[in-house]
Amino acid sequence: MSDEKIIEIQNLNKQFKEIKAVDNLSLNVYKGDVFGFLGPNGAGKSTTIRLLLSLVKPTDGIIKLFGNSLREKRIEILKKIGAIVEKPDFYGYMTAYKNLEILGKISGSNISKVRIMEMLELVGLNKRYNSKVKTFSHGMKQRLGLAQALLHDPELIILDEPTTGLDPQGMKEIRDLILYLSKEKKKTIFLSSHILYEVELVANRMVIINKGHTKVEGNVSDLLNSNKLKVTFEVNEIELAKSIINETTWLQKLDSSVGNKMIFLLDSDEIPFLNKLFVENNILVSSVIPTRSLEEYFLNITETDSK
Repeated sequence: MSDEKIIEIQNLNKQFKEIKAVDNLSLNVYKGDVFGFLGPNGAGKSTTIRLLLSLVKPTDGIIKLFGNSLREKRIEILKKIGAIVEKPDFYGYMTAYKNLEILGKISGSNISKVRIMEMLELVGLNKRYNSKVKTFSHGMKQRLGLAQALLHDPELIILDEPTTGLDPQGMKEIRDLILYLSKEKKKTIFLSSHILYEVELVANRMVIINKGHTKVEGNVSDLLNSNKLKVTFEVNEIELAKSIINETTWLQKLDSSVGNKMIFLLDSDEIPFLNKLFVENNILVSSVIPTRSLEEYFLNITETDSK
């Protein structure tokens, strides 16, 4: 990825009377990133996105996009951004095509009919281009919102919960679209979502925020690999296995035991040695299942603030 910063936030704060929604937040998004913006409800994600889009003004701190101050170059910067913020809103009595045509004119962009139909096809609505939006499901409106965000071919795409209201197939299609925009169209994508599995599949970098400030930022793979694996061993002689583990240093790595399964917190290179111990003691291991998800990592990071 490039070392060119598309989004640069330094010591950002936003105070709403007695509530500090954003608290000394700093983060960097580089050109070409699919950047996961994660945090529990009330962490400050939506406020941060509104600050990035100049919908609200910061109390203090610095926001730079494309290397320029948002305060000084607001109009120039916003022309390079496409965004979905929460629930997209449209004229229900107009068709999908007409909505995009009007919204394109309002944005000041010269959007062609061909471009509108291309975007509708990209989000899977080309066959409903002439349907009134009031007949659309919530998920279809989300898709139309994506088409609107992409109309003017933005360099930066900011997506706030883009898969809300979509079924599993629709979620996969949006995920594939994000990857297409990143890899084929070289777009930079700032993705806020509470569906951690989705972020894990598409993001190369991420930040987790809580109570308005950064908890951790970095490459998704590096951050996940910094945690131990949770490894489940399914064995045939659970009581014998427990007695053996109780007499070894492996006991310190035993997380829990349920039924005929023993769950350990291990480094990946420790797995074959523990498996060898079981086999040498005539314990049949029917399965070894290592897991490490963004959800577990997210909970480990954010739960420290609540203690």
